[in-house]
Amino acid sequence: MRFLPANRVAELSLDEQAIYRQLDPARLPQHVAIIMDGNGRWAGKRSLKRFLGHQQGAESVQYVVETASRINLPWLTLYAFSLENNLRRPKTEVNFLMRLLRSYLINNVQRMNDNNVRITYIGRTHELPAEVQEKMHWAAEATAHNNGTVLTLALNYGARSELVDAIQALAREAACKNFSLEHISEEDLRRHLYTAHMPDPDLVVRTSGEFRVSNFLLWQMAYSEIYVTERLWPDFRGIHLLEAIADYQRRERRYGGLNKLQESDEAPVPDSFLVPR
Repeated sequence: MRFLPANRVAELSLDEQAIYRQLDPARLPQHVAIIMDGNGRWAGKRSLKRFLGHQQGAESVQYVVETASRINLPWLTLYAFSLENNLRRPKTEVNFLMRLLRSYLINNVQRMNDNNVRITYIGRTHELPAEVQEKMHWAAEATAHNNGTVLTLALNYGARSELVDAIQALAREAACKNFSLEHISEEDLRRHLYTAHMPDPDLVVRTSGEFRVSNFLLWQMAYSEIYVTERLWPDFRGIHLLEAIADYQRRERRYGGLNKLQESDEAPVPDSFLVPR
């Protein structure tokens, strides 16, 4: 059983503590992944420029990260910037998002260290601007000693491109080691995914009420529980993360099997059922 340090849980707000007391600490998800959506709509509803929605969304990131660290959530992955964003958004918006990312890293590394958070990245990050990559490496090195929540930012990420990259890497490995392609297993492919070092997400949260996965962790979320909220990302806080976890704990994960009640009801099928009538 995994016990949480009392001093960290005590840092939750009173409203957060009220929800946390309803949770079973031993059944916290190991990995929560969030599709952060709604920055533009949040700004539009307030007749603001889109970039202000992105700025407010960056603030939400740190609130959620701090709550995750206080409950000792092992892994938190945030879909921050998709491959499609990079290809299809106006250049001015992409440039602003890159500046916002640099600013977020510069301004929040100390807060990450204060909260024992380690930052990592997945995606085709080598295609990002050099000055952004430099700050990413700096932040990763500055937080590498932390052993609490691992915050992973999915940047220039697309699940289909991840599978392409994994298959190409596996093909190169097969050529070098001269092993038969017929013997390739799911585990062989998994080893070459960006996420090979982390568990698959137990819980995937989608904000803004959209019921789609948007090319995010397609392989990894095969058995994830999905939680959709109408709340736009700039309005999402740590308390809403706890609400999602509470909903997750009310579910029964069967991975294609039966629950115990269904198993007890199962009896051998009479042969007569198999005879055509």
